[in-house]
Amino acid sequence: MARIIETATGAVERVDVDPVTLDLIENGLRNARYEMDEVLFRTALSPGIREQHDEFPLIGDPGGRMVVGQFGLSIPDFLDGFDDTVEEGDVLLTSDPYACGAAISHANDWLLVLPVFHEGRVVGWASMFGHMSDVGGKTPSSMPTDARTIYEEGVVIPPFKLYRRGELNADALRIILNQVRMPDWNRADLNGLVAACRTAARRVVEMCERFGTATYLSALDALLQRNYDAMRVLLQTVFEEGRTLAFTDYICDDGVGNGPYELKLSLTRTGEKVHLDFTGSSPQAAGPINYYINENLTRMFFGIYMITVADPQILWNDGFYPLVDVTIPDGSYWKPAHPAALNGRNHGIGRVFDLFGGLLGQTNPALLNAAGFSSSPHFMYSGHYSGGERKGEWFQLYSIGFGGIPGRPLGDGPDGHSLWPSFVNIPCEYLESYYPLRIERWETIADTGGPGLHRGGNGVDVAYVFEEPGEIAIHDDRWLTYPWGVNGGLPGARGRKWIDRADGTRQMLPSKCHGVPVAAGDVLHFVTWGGGGWGDPLERDPELVATEVRRGLVTQEGARRYGVIVCDGGEVDAQASETLRDQLRADRPTPLPVFDMGPPVEELLARCEEETGLPAPKRPAWAG
Repeated sequence: MARIIETATGAVERVDVDPVTLDLIENGLRNARYEMDEVLFRTALSPGIREQHDEFPLIGDPGGRMVVGQFGLSIPDFLDGFDDTVEEGDVLLTSDPYACGAAISHANDWLLVLPVFHEGRVVGWASMFGHMSDVGGKTPSSMPTDARTIYEEGVVIPPFKLYRRGELNADALRIILNQVRMPDWNRADLNGLVAACRTAARRVVEMCERFGTATYLSALDALLQRNYDAMRVLLQTVFEEGRTLAFTDYICDDGVGNGPYELKLSLTRTGEKVHLDFTGSSPQAAGPINYYINENLTRMFFGIYMITVADPQILWNDGFYPLVDVTIPDGSYWKPAHPAALNGRNHGIGRVFDLFGGLLGQTNPALLNAAGFSSSPHFMYSGHYSGGERKGEWFQLYSIGFGGIPGRPLGDGPDGHSLWPSFVNIPCEYLESYYPLRIERWETIADTGGPGLHRGGNGVDVAYVFEEPGEIAIHDDRWLTYPWGVNGGLPGARGRKWIDRADGTRQMLPSKCHGVPVAAGDVLHFVTWGGGGWGDPLERDPELVATEVRRGLVTQEGARRYGVIVCDGGEVDAQASETLRDQLRADRPTPLPVFDMGPPVEELLARCEEETGLPAPKRPAWAG
């Protein structure tokens, strides 16, 4: 456990903070959190951070509890695993999930933690992690889809002082950067993380000087307590005392032939507290899809969902944690034993939101989202230029793709949109300027969003035309199971990937693969899944369906799933549509199911090769 060295003596007395001052400090913290982002974006070199914003900031109180930030890390868990002193000027670094209690979840994430000192005492913490596009290992971008241990995934940095009392440990950094393929990128991204944390520290010190340390720290307590009080009311309002809710979803495969992996989550409220329990989930995967999640991060994801859906005006922070108990079985998908591989945990992170959506929405179907967060697709391309002025030069691309967002109570799910709140696409112009490829197509795919009163978002087809020989890697999911619909809505379409070779042949690709050779002229079609539909599709406005047919979001044949006949001119045949809707209503169950998961898993496995062109995975089993 970390040992904090402070020169100040005596405790800081807590004081009452008036509402205006509290509002000023709250917004000052919010602004500092966003300033952290901007400092990093203007400093980083890798497209994953600079263009797509794959980073997560946090500003905490003296105990490390997040007061403002973006989800994805836990300072208390990091400090519990850091066996050294912490002094003013120190900057701590790690990329080892097993050494920091899963404060981060794979070795590509480099986590910085910086104590904020004012007048000799810790008044808070600034922290941030970013996904490094390469950390060494056996494949470019360090995400081998057949990895069995974390040692195959690149350099794993134990918690240590990158800066000791303000002085850089240059030798350690030199050793680390010697393990990676793009050291200039890593150095720039790391410097950006440090600069962002130092920026947050300056803003915290400025507020302590402006308002006084006692007022600042008391304001943090008040913001955390406000969150606790609001969540306590929410939990008692939304969840029935003593009732257990449960939900199950799946990850399709682990990259080495096993799957699908069953992910179970249950919730029970007793008094003021709720208990989240992952018991019943599949064992840890042989391949690298394990999502090592700790109890605090589970609380964090739960809080995000509750607050975003039920009361988005609440400042989301760690204040509510004492209200949530968590059980995660050792050796399960969610808590694998060291040294299990972790690089493909992005599918589990996405599926957490589908799990919480299916679980929490049962208490009030009007607040229920369909599935569609489902995964965070990755595409990687690397090689050496074969000619011209850049002959022999190494190129390497790591990028994040997007699928369909689920249909929601308030409307349709966006088409081809980011799972994460601050992520964006890498612009085509950037890709074509910096890499030897051309984007032939970047478009939504009609009918891939699940039909519903509110349609699920369509998936996208990104067609990459390669101009240089190299190799590609893919991480994605929802190729076997379907993104489910809710409240009568239908499932979204599954994703698929293939290469149209320059010689005219077509090669189907699994959703998780690396080291796939490509030649100049080959075209990769990276097709993502659609979001599930929300509500009865036969209640959707026929004119809206016709508008989407004209816009290419729904086909004429797809419109029939809504009970709408759209003529060749794009107008609705009202009488034929009414007749069709009557027929469809007569042929379906009553009442409509709350969840439409698509065919049962055993049926999907039996028809897998016929429907997808890929062999069926083998069901995982617990060892022993």
